[in-house]
Amino acid sequence: MDDKQFLLKAIIKAEESVAQGGFPAGAIVVKNGKIVGEGISIGNKLNDPTSHGEMAAIQEACKNLKTSDLSDSVLYASMQPCLMCLGASMWSAIPKIVFACPKEKVSADYYGGDYQSSAINSELTHPIELVHLAELEDKSLAIVREWEKSL
Repeated sequence: MDDKQFLLKAIIKAEESVAQGGFPAGAIVVKNGKIVGEGISIGNKLNDPTSHGEMAAIQEACKNLKTSDLSDSVLYASMQPCLMCLGASMWSAIPKIVFACPKEKVSADYYGGDYQSSAINSELTHPIELVHLAELEDKSLAIVREWEKSL
């Protein structure tokens, strides 16, 4: 499978998140072409503000692989990761994040403010390759817009 196919799976996780009453974001971690971690954003249901899709996917991948080193993995996220998730990706040594919906397309409130992730990323000890697959942006954004109608 390629980046597009894996990113579509992360977008499906976003749909699952909404179906469970969560935020419209989902993520998967892939190593050697296999999904090793999946996550949805249901922190509101778990009373855990750190329970974002990316965090859950990273945690599951680390648990499944019995390591905190994901240096040979890729994180696929339906939405561009927030600062917390970007930091967790760096700490777990993920070298590449592929995402569909960039933060500029949604409310800054969803990200805890208006900042430039790419600028912050460039200052990290181990900057991460951030890849925006624009061809899937609308698919991810449609889930966000539908979720917003329910607010």
